[in-house]
Amino acid sequence: MKALIQRVSSASVSVGSECVGSIGRGLLVFLGIEKHDDDKAAEAMVQKVLKYRVFADDEGKMNRSLLDVQGDLLVVSQFTLVAETSKGLRPGFSNGASPELGRELYEVFVECARQQTKIVQSGIFGADMQVSLCNDGPVTFNLQV
Repeated sequence: MKALIQRVSSASVSVGSECVGSIGRGLLVFLGIEKHDDDKAAEAMVQKVLKYRVFADDEGKMNRSLLDVQGDLLVVSQFTLVAETSKGLRPGFSNGASPELGRELYEVFVECARQQTKIVQSGIFGADMQVSLCNDGPVTFNLQV
């Protein structure tokens, strides 16, 4: 499982002309699910995302987590994160989870996050989404479990 996290001052995701999720200060998470992932991987990734220290403390150092700052979380599924890109000029997706497994683990991730923090918004799995964000920093990290 891979997660590209971005510290944002705001972010939203729309499907067509409808906004389906919007947050203020917090983290935007693009979540990529691989064929070997399971519930334990999803739960471990939630812990990593929520506790990863990317917010500044009083001295300006990245020492605070999303939980510490009580920030918002926006989760967007993105299967392209698991693409094989080391060979050729076209990405390969053989490492990606099936749509059924991907949807199941995406929902596990979102539900697990909702049990641990106040504001969790999400996109719609498998939909063609438009994501808007104001990256704060910019700060972006690629996480794996």
